[in-house]
Amino acid sequence: MKRKHFPAEQIVAVLKQAELGMPVGDIVRQLGISEQTFYRWKKQYAGLQSEGVRELKVLQDENARLKKLVAELSLDKAILQDVASKKWGGPRQNVKWSSTSSSTTG
Repeated sequence: MKRKHFPAEQIVAVLKQAELGMPVGDIVRQLGISEQTFYRWKKQYAGLQSEGVRELKVLQDENARLKKLVAELSLDKAILQDVASKKWGGPRQNVKWSSTSSSTTG
């Protein structure tokens, strides 16, 4: 069965219909959803108006963006810690510099 996605504004409108006396059974049949879905919506969106739904959506989007940012930064930190903890070769090698350096002074 294909999952349907309902915008938050539509969910609030459906909940308003139920508050006005429309039977829940009729609503769920009309939308093709289960009663469990309806009551989950009721729990999640209880008391929200259209403005509250928009604010909730903005906060959910910001939360998702921040979670993604934290995940990226945590990964960067882990990579940097891994690189910093590695030893770059054995004992320090003697570096021989060539005695003929090209320096121009004018």
